[in-house]
Amino acid sequence: MKIFPALEIPETLAAGPGPGKTDPRVLERFCKTGVADHMQKDVLRGMVEAKLMLRELWGTKNLYTFGVGGTGWSGLDSIQSLVLPGDKVVVFVNGTFSSIDSLCLRMKASSLEDLAADSLNPQPANVIVINVPHGQSVTGDIIERALAEHKPMWAFMTHWETGSGRVNDIEGFNVACQKHAVMGLIDAVSSLGVGDFDIDDYPGVVAWASCPQKGVLSLPLTYAPVSFSDKAIAVLKQRGCYTFVHHPILEARHWGIINDEDVAAGTYHRTHSGYAVAAFHEALRILLGYGRAQKAKDYLYHEAALKQVVAAMGCDVTSDMPSLIVLNLPGKLAGREKDLVAGCRAENFCIWPTLSEPVQIRIGILNQLSVEAITEIVGRFADAMLKMGAEFDKHAVMNGLAEYYKAG
Repeated sequence: MKIFPALEIPETLAAGPGPGKTDPRVLERFCKTGVADHMQKDVLRGMVEAKLMLRELWGTKNLYTFGVGGTGWSGLDSIQSLVLPGDKVVVFVNGTFSSIDSLCLRMKASSLEDLAADSLNPQPANVIVINVPHGQSVTGDIIERALAEHKPMWAFMTHWETGSGRVNDIEGFNVACQKHAVMGLIDAVSSLGVGDFDIDDYPGVVAWASCPQKGVLSLPLTYAPVSFSDKAIAVLKQRGCYTFVHHPILEARHWGIINDEDVAAGTYHRTHSGYAVAAFHEALRILLGYGRAQKAKDYLYHEAALKQVVAAMGCDVTSDMPSLIVLNLPGKLAGREKDLVAGCRAENFCIWPTLSEPVQIRIGILNQLSVEAITEIVGRFADAMLKMGAEFDKHAVMNGLAEYYKAG
């Protein structure tokens, strides 16, 4: 039997759409947490405190606000569990991740016959997919027309689509859902902890899901924040759902949400990790200590700097997300996006291509909100482009970045 050597993973510059750079304080809490079971009093206290901090972060009075163990897909699976076979759903797609959301919903809403016809990519007639071209946002007009025509029970939209770097119209979505008596579901994986918004300002949306590793900046396998309105919970109680692990009411019990009340400590639902609780709890403390409004402002400020300098390198930015830019390479390098990304990643500079056509470059700044961090990202990206044959003056580019920050 071969015993492999210990796994050594080097430090990398995480400059993609996520996971973002984890704060050292989060790693410290993870590593310094003692061995404890999932019902130990401090673990349960940490979960209750995290639940309260999440309500502050989401800007909500929703009682059923907590974290679902796992990645962002775990949280999304929990809110999508509200959808049952045969339900009529309108889902808006304008990139890779909203497309996967669409697939998940088509699976949830399929009949047995739909699944038998194509179990991996079912096409139930009761799920209407509204495709918006890559690089364009889902607008209020698009949403209004679709809900007026189809009159679904549910509508689903990604708030910020990381696949194409586009911000979609949450206000238009909310207005249309209220006007047409539709229950809205939102993928807020990329916006929570980056944007400054209160979900209680959008009563047309009955459930929200995010992830741990982007704006919240915990570790990828900790907790995906979710929030359910009273209306969503009432529908769930009346109809039930086809899940145990991600069941919103059962999952909430471990977080001290029992019989529609907050209690001092939770009861067993499934095994949670004290390490994950400690890391998630610390990430929320850091984010709230920083200030949601200030962080949103800082993301806009540094994203503008990055956008300006990559344009000076000849790139065309097509995104409008504060934590991520999506760009086309200059003509000489067009078609070599994956080669450029591979070269950067070989140097432990982790940027990403888009995961669907057309292939573009994605550079993220999650938890890189400093002059020093953006300067390093720009310098390393400039070196990678020049190595592949781009033609620009790196010294002039870096001076332009310095001037931007000098101007404040």
